[in-house]
Amino acid sequence: MKKSSILSAVLGLAFVGSASAADITVYYSPTCPHCHHAREFINNTLIYEYPKLSVTEVNVMDEANLPKFQETLTKCEYDNGGVPVMVIGEKCFQGYADFMQQEMRNAVEADMSDGDKKAAADNKAKMAKDAEGFKAANADRANAVVEYNAADAAAAAEKDGGNSTIWFWGLLIVLVAGLGFVLVKKGKRK
Repeated sequence: MKKSSILSAVLGLAFVGSASAADITVYYSPTCPHCHHAREFINNTLIYEYPKLSVTEVNVMDEANLPKFQETLTKCEYDNGGVPVMVIGEKCFQGYADFMQQEMRNAVEADMSDGDKKAAADNKAKMAKDAEGFKAANADRANAVVEYNAADAAAAAEKDGGNSTIWFWGLLIVLVAGLGFVLVKKGKRK
């Protein structure tokens, strides 16, 4: 086995699960009619079609959320603060109209496995047949939508004390050490 194959395998393990539905962040204003329609489509359709999808809603009228919104506008290269702004995976959308729905679905599916795409197509067919019945049977999907609050996020980060960062770096060190062990052991066999 080549070193590059081993490295690929280790990196693959590090990113297991990354081939799932792209998450959505929606920046909105409570008084914006286009925001209302975008959120309605996402919250009443997409979260039911894509069982692994999670949605974060960010109210831009809350001053504490403005730095996050400004950061997103810069990332998306938008020169105005019009809402809604939706970030789906790495793709940005500004504004909303019904004709955008398929493009939004495509962005959600960009990194999905074929099995997850088939499940989404099956869910979409079930929704078309009996939307209310399907939603009732999958009522837990409403929990896929969370409201972001900068003050709560800052408090949680302070409480966490960086533990998630420690876990990430710890896992990375273990993976690199394991790779080093395999490579050294293979080198001794020659």
